[in-house]
Amino acid sequence: MITQKQLAEIHHSGKSYIIYKSKKGFDLFTNFSKKIILNNKNVTSFLNKKYKNKQKNTDLFIGFFGYELLNNLINVKIPKQKNINFPKGIFYKPEKKIKITNKLKYKSEKKFRFNKFKININKKSYVKIFDKFKKKIKSGETYQIKICTKYKTKSKIDPLDFFSRLSQTNLAPEAFMIRDKNYSIISCSPENLITKKGFDISTKPIAGTVKKTKTLNKFKALNYFKKNLKETKEHNMIVDMERNDLSRICKVGSVKLSKQKIVEEYKDLFHYVSLIKGKLKKNINNIDIIKAMMPGGSVIGCPKINTLNLLNNQERENRN
Repeated sequence: MITQKQLAEIHHSGKSYIIYKSKKGFDLFTNFSKKIILNNKNVTSFLNKKYKNKQKNTDLFIGFFGYELLNNLINVKIPKQKNINFPKGIFYKPEKKIKITNKLKYKSEKKFRFNKFKININKKSYVKIFDKFKKKIKSGETYQIKICTKYKTKSKIDPLDFFSRLSQTNLAPEAFMIRDKNYSIISCSPENLITKKGFDISTKPIAGTVKKTKTLNKFKALNYFKKNLKETKEHNMIVDMERNDLSRICKVGSVKLSKQKIVEEYKDLFHYVSLIKGKLKKNINNIDIIKAMMPGGSVIGCPKINTLNLLNNQERENRN
């Protein structure tokens, strides 16, 4: 188990590292022997490559697939868009894994310097896009579509300090931080898109959110979701799509709703959640799973291909 002092030493050493939320705290991965920058040409070979059976707890790759890469894998083209010139995906091969206690504590000696956030779509533009997609729903081209907005700012912060504060105030099951030499990525996501263990696979779609109040508890939040037609239909659509996605790679009859329409509680919100499980067919490999399940329905809408084409032709900035 690493001490907070040791964590600070790793952070200040200039080493790249990744912190990922685990069941009993956090895992820190470092001493990377490989860093694979993905693009549309090498992603298939990366996913298809066969590796020896896992013998050590560092026999793995950790990283991310960008939105553009996932679209390309399922033959959905993205028109030329404004982008930030960031890699489409990066995966790291660690040689060292260290456990961190459940409470991540790190405080920078330097003060944060924040600037105000700017949004990439003003209200007038948003309403125009909303009305356009509303017509697409009425005409049957899509059933549900998620408009993406970006908030940007230029600020000087310590990423570990920021992640530590975030984990103390709003810890999420999929919280992680990637610290590299010239960038950091921080996530505080509650949603698990794919979990695979052997032939068992599951996905946990979240569709439905309500703000916590002094009078709203989990029981009342569940009643609110059940009685709210919009929240219920939105949730049902995403669950149906995810079940269909899993059915493409799972044995017939094995895809089941393990948990249906339950409420998960977070610091400021209640989420409407389901859990879907299945048994993979034989000869299904990593690329089959990624192509079937990604991008996740809760961040785009449904049906998948039609909705992706509508979004990509409308959005002027790359989601990467």
